[in-house]
Amino acid sequence: MSTPTVLVVEDDETVRELVAYHLSSSGLHVIEAEDGEAGWARLDGVDAVVLDWMLPGESGLQWLQRLRAVHAHALPVLMLTARAREVDRVEGLERGADDYLVKPFSAAELVARVRALLRRAPPRGRIEVGPLVVDDTSARVTLHGSEVTLTRREYELLVFFVEHPGRVFSRTELLDHVWGEDFVGSERTVDQHVAQLRARLGAECIETVRGRGYRLADPSRTPGPGPAP
Repeated sequence: MSTPTVLVVEDDETVRELVAYHLSSSGLHVIEAEDGEAGWARLDGVDAVVLDWMLPGESGLQWLQRLRAVHAHALPVLMLTARAREVDRVEGLERGADDYLVKPFSAAELVARVRALLRRAPPRGRIEVGPLVVDDTSARVTLHGSEVTLTRREYELLVFFVEHPGRVFSRTELLDHVWGEDFVGSERTVDQHVAQLRARLGAECIETVRGRGYRLADPSRTPGPGPAP
């Protein structure tokens, strides 16, 4: 397995080099960028991004919005910022960040959070399960040749299922793997997203195993995408 590559976009040279040092020391390959434009030019082949909020010119939030418009689901992003207010954390997450770390932070927590994002990130490449195709290089999903539009979380949940065809997962396991252990919410969230996937991919795409949870059904039995809810 190749070494994951992390792009660090941070204008403060001291902070950038410190982040790069700790991530490199943990066995990750690191690419550094001093601003948004440099980061954009170095995105190719990256598996995760560590992004500073307060960048010169284009802010980290603006850069993140541009990233999500092009690579909506493909890259996990950890936002670094000195903004510790809850409203700021919520804004960062709602704009597309996968995690949020307030400066100053410990090296151990930084590495742990980046590695957690890499574990949860869908693999880069193409996954085929019968007529269902997930192409992570373009974040596109097709079923029987027809493209299906999914939200980011729907996409992540689908990728997790297609990575483990036939395996049953409880709601708690799905929350931990797809939403993350720090997610605050109920198991009803899983039920809602499964219902949305069924509406988009066909009612039979994900099976309910009574008393145990959900699993990906044999995609050859799914008739095709349903209407968007």
